[in-house]
Amino acid sequence: MFSGIVEEVGRVRELGSHHISVEAHAVLADTKVSDSISVSGVCLTVTRVDGESFSAEVMPETLRRTNLGSLTPGDMVNLERAVTPSTRLGGHIVLGHVDDVGRVLSIVAEESATIMTVQAPTGVMRYVAFKGSVAVDGVSLTVARVMPDSFAVSLVSYTTSQTTLGAARPGRIVNLEADVIARYLERLYGQRTEGDGVTWELLQEHGYV
Repeated sequence: MFSGIVEEVGRVRELGSHHISVEAHAVLADTKVSDSISVSGVCLTVTRVDGESFSAEVMPETLRRTNLGSLTPGDMVNLERAVTPSTRLGGHIVLGHVDDVGRVLSIVAEESATIMTVQAPTGVMRYVAFKGSVAVDGVSLTVARVMPDSFAVSLVSYTTSQTTLGAARPGRIVNLEADVIARYLERLYGQRTEGDGVTWELLQEHGYV
């Protein structure tokens, strides 16, 4: 489990059909084989660690569902180690199980912040709520606006300088993970209100989620 607070930006060293190798520094401090690291929002299991990089296996399903398959050596990725019982949860609960990919529609400067609008599939948008949380390339962000097929987030200068989102441009493909609590709420409310005509949209409208 992760918090969506990126620890550092790493550089892809190698990417094959079954593995990825990433140059890093901070996240290697106490990382060992079998630990989990979020790579741009994708939870991967470490298979090798040396003084300058770590490697992990990548399943075909991961390459199909995320943007990792489009990476090339030299590309930058957001890195975060799994949280511990004593870690401050500064973002929200991020599992590293990417739901789908989205596409950056626009990047607009707004005083000291940057407004980024992301087009997302219906399967993700159903869980996106105003002031709710969403992970974009592993970064925990608060939703500032919701449209029918897209959402906007406001990036503070720290986020743009310390993550790969600072280099994002329109057209970029990003990994998206919806808030797991929203998914469970839908499941629970769906079971309890089956046949009552209560929908996820109605719950959002009345502020329950």
